[in-house]
Amino acid sequence: MTQSQLDAMVDLHARFLEGRLGGSRATLKNTDLSGLSFAGRDMRQVDFTGCIMRCMDLSKANFSEATLYACDLSDSNLADCNFTRADLRGARIESANLEGANLDKADLRAGGFESNGLYDTARHVNFRGANLSGAKLRGSMASKADFSDAIMSGINMSDADLRGARLDGADMSGAEIAGVKFEGANMKATIMTGVDMSGISELDCDVSQAITDQNIGTSIKDLDEPLPKKIQSHRNWVASVGKEGAQLDLSGYDMRPLDTLKNEKLTAIRAVKARFFGMNLYRVEMQSANLNEADFRRCDMEEADLRGSSFKGARFNHANLRGANFEPLMFGGGEGTTRFSPCNFEGAFLTYANLPGARLRMANFRNADLSFANLTGADLRDADFTGANMEGVVLDEANTEGAILETGKPVFQLKADE
Repeated sequence: MTQSQLDAMVDLHARFLEGRLGGSRATLKNTDLSGLSFAGRDMRQVDFTGCIMRCMDLSKANFSEATLYACDLSDSNLADCNFTRADLRGARIESANLEGANLDKADLRAGGFESNGLYDTARHVNFRGANLSGAKLRGSMASKADFSDAIMSGINMSDADLRGARLDGADMSGAEIAGVKFEGANMKATIMTGVDMSGISELDCDVSQAITDQNIGTSIKDLDEPLPKKIQSHRNWVASVGKEGAQLDLSGYDMRPLDTLKNEKLTAIRAVKARFFGMNLYRVEMQSANLNEADFRRCDMEEADLRGSSFKGARFNHANLRGANFEPLMFGGGEGTTRFSPCNFEGAFLTYANLPGARLRMANFRNADLSFANLTGADLRDADFTGANMEGVVLDEANTEGAILETGKPVFQLKADE
């Protein structure tokens, strides 16, 4: 279907909704509409059952009471859409932008089709990696839906049914969750700062490793000395090879009150389990640093210099690492004394991380999760991906010469031709 054909159908549907002569209700079952636009259109009560609607512009469209059963809306722009009381059972909405969308009382339960075309109740709604910032899901039925690694900051899901849902790794900071049914939900490593947690601890749901106001760590503002003074002492320590000053240790601190460390020089710092998520770390220098289990989710780390650092168990979900330098550092200089210190991402989480043009030569990604990461044009020479989760990774024009890639296990995704 072309855009002009679609527009003509939508115009007739608008006349139908207004009760005007010549109007007709749109029915688009099992149609491939990928790449087309419904932006700002009134699609109330339309039946989209089984449609493929990937990479569409649906921003500000009205889908209230529409049927989107088993639709694939992945990678589409659904910002400010109205899905009030819509039937989204079994829909796939992975990596879509639903910022400001209204899904109040929408049906987000399982659903789908079997290969013989019969209805199937086993396929759960998939919001994995989607942006739901500021969306409304009040009273929605989303039992067993998958919100893992989704951006859900400021979302209002009061009185929603999320029993058995997957929320692991989701950013729910500032969410309104009054009256939500969370029984059996997986909330492991979920960001829940600014959320009223009263009552959740009594429910049967996994909140292990969830980040809350209670366990976020000591604020960087509570240091025993001003941070600039500690940074200067640390630089003296680096320059004197440990003879003067003291190494900067930010382990366990909540760094977010700073908002930015843009262009800061923090070579060889120690910041194990520090919380940086959402910060501006543009062109920060953290070479040869111990950043194991640090949280860099949603950070802007474009062109950061992180050579030779250790990131074991660290989290980079949705982080911007475009052009970042993770090359190995070379130590020594005399003959026979030179050694390389490559970056270590063993067991790290880089789901949906953006790494175009990143320099990752010789990096250790053993048992890391890189699912749906964008490594377009990255330098991956001699990197070790043994045991890594590579589902949906984009490797267009990446240099993988000498890299250890387990045959048969990774599932690489190439971008479609423009």
